[in-house]
Amino acid sequence: MGRAHLAALHGVATSYAPAPGRSVPVSEDTVVAVLAALGVDASTPRSVQEALEARAQADALRLLPATVVLRPSRPELPALPEGTLLRVETEDGRSVAWEGPAGAPTGARDTTCADGSPHATDDFLGGLPYGRHLLHAHAPDGRTAGASLIVAPERLPAPPGRAHGFLVQLYSLLSARSWGMGDLGDLAELAAWSGRTYGSDFVQVNPLHAAVPGTQGAPTDPSPYRPSSRRFPDPVHLRVGDVTEYAHLTGAARERAGTLLTRAAALRDGVLCGAELIDRDAVWALKRRALELVRAVPLGPGRRAAYDAFRAEQGRALEDHATWCALAEAHGTDWRGWPGGLKDPRSAATARAREELHDRVDFHCWLAWLTDEQLAAAQRAAREAGMRVGLVHDLAVGVHPSGADAWAQQDAFAAGMSIGAPPDAFNSRGQDWGLPPWRPDALEAGGYGPYRDLLRGLLRHAGALRIDHVMGLFRLWWVPEGREPTLGTYVRYDPEAMLGVLALEAHRAGATVMGEDLGTVEPGVRDALAERGVLGTSVLWFERDWAREPAEPLEPARWRTSCLATATTHDLPSTASRLTGDHVGLRHRLGLLGRPLADERREDAREVAEWLALFRRLGLLPEGEVDEEAAVRAVHRYLLLTPARMIGVWLPDTVGDRRPQNLPGTWDQYPNWRLPVADATGRPVSLEELVASPRLHALMQEVRGVRSP
Repeated sequence: MGRAHLAALHGVATSYAPAPGRSVPVSEDTVVAVLAALGVDASTPRSVQEALEARAQADALRLLPATVVLRPSRPELPALPEGTLLRVETEDGRSVAWEGPAGAPTGARDTTCADGSPHATDDFLGGLPYGRHLLHAHAPDGRTAGASLIVAPERLPAPPGRAHGFLVQLYSLLSARSWGMGDLGDLAELAAWSGRTYGSDFVQVNPLHAAVPGTQGAPTDPSPYRPSSRRFPDPVHLRVGDVTEYAHLTGAARERAGTLLTRAAALRDGVLCGAELIDRDAVWALKRRALELVRAVPLGPGRRAAYDAFRAEQGRALEDHATWCALAEAHGTDWRGWPGGLKDPRSAATARAREELHDRVDFHCWLAWLTDEQLAAAQRAAREAGMRVGLVHDLAVGVHPSGADAWAQQDAFAAGMSIGAPPDAFNSRGQDWGLPPWRPDALEAGGYGPYRDLLRGLLRHAGALRIDHVMGLFRLWWVPEGREPTLGTYVRYDPEAMLGVLALEAHRAGATVMGEDLGTVEPGVRDALAERGVLGTSVLWFERDWAREPAEPLEPARWRTSCLATATTHDLPSTASRLTGDHVGLRHRLGLLGRPLADERREDAREVAEWLALFRRLGLLPEGEVDEEAAVRAVHRYLLLTPARMIGVWLPDTVGDRRPQNLPGTWDQYPNWRLPVADATGRPVSLEELVASPRLHALMQEVRGVRSP
């Protein structure tokens, strides 16, 4: 009982429920290992007792938790001794005596400071603005305490009316100007075209986070969901020709750039003719050489001032990221194997190395600035084309253990742990994603600084944000290193704090947030997210009446309103593949089926037939319209009948692409994250061909009318 109580105090589960009415105990070894990763010794009965006593003593002495989160409907401070004096240092530098929150007023409204910054309601927090402040408490018995005070809006910004837009993996979208994979110039073009032509309001892309670079014999992991850093984008997405200084190359440098451009064209043509897959490393090798040439061109005074301002604004986070990149060039990409004190970002050895590698550190800071500029340009192009949202960025659930974030923020990550998923109906062995989790205690102790800075960076040039595995704001499945995923356990995070910081940063950016909440979701999580204004993700094929047996396709009116409704995602079969059953054959060829092929085909055909029957009953698939294109249009007509606030169109669906971008359960058996958008025959389609596609035009004519004020 002592160990279970200790685990509960630290948010570590000792059992979990894979299904309603069923409980599975967590092994004691796992509980001990997870507590150890949180800095708590629970290895013996005596250590458990000592840990409990230490916790009780700390709680008795504590005036305030390390972080306090308040919002209009939950304005209560922790209980404080009568007569305690409070003082707040606001994030804008003011110091004010404070009497504490007065309670949530009826009909609360936002007010605005003279300088334009938003306030909480006047009688909610005495005029304190939304933001991250410092709270100081002085008790009559002499105890003092300080805490981060996060004052958050009640809800996140809602979408601007009903909206539709495209979903695309950016690397897969090649144009005549691409260097072998889609880039930020292509993103700007897609946004400008779709906004003006079809009244689209957004383009949602895959995570653009910086990847762990490849090394000799080990290519870059192409998955955008195992990044080196979530804080900074990857310069592989740059369009080199759009860098201002590129136009000023002269002489031999200009000739070398021309040679690289010719090689890039060959790389692009190889992909678009179907002879090659997207090769991120080959693309970056050419871009890096070209950018090294461009960097030799001096920045003009205005550009220099802008770059210096960017470096100053990004501060230590950018210095750490660029330092990791420079050290990775010198010592390999896994910092855990670096020599001496270089494993510590704050060591004297690292400081010396940063100075010695000053030029390379500056190079990587410069790349981050250029990428930020082009992201800003893409968002600007989207808004100028009439998009009310613009770019929707994607936040991966974690980072690579050997990458920049894991090195720079070691105190915030749980050593020896990896996040994943417990066994479920779809995967009896569970999942280990190989990503170290944030420590909830470290986040609280630091006022959620890493999380806050991450959100602020991602929302810098975005109208909305998608959060992968949004359930991770509440709990994550931790797997001790070297153990099977089945031998993990859930660790809880403070959802009030996680959602409060999210609401604050989204409010500041004026951005909508949607969460990927597919699969196993803890009871109450979807309701909590909806209450705060976080949209869910609803995929047509999963929307069934699960309370009935057999579960029938859900009538469109019964879909939730607060969601992004789509026909598919990057991890699922395309709509054409689902309708034709091609995805079953693909999984059979790769040995991924859990039942005989005939049984799988029969079950798949039955499910598709049920949906088609519903489409016909609703008049979405008129008699005589029996071909695949008509069925794809019917799928999207159905989505338009739902009350969903946002409708997402998977861009490959517009031209009949049969292939998923990622096939879970495979590694080298399938070209995950390396496929260009292609038509129904598998022929790659360039951006120029795509925008001229009659099939795309017919589908988008159906969708364009969904937009509402």
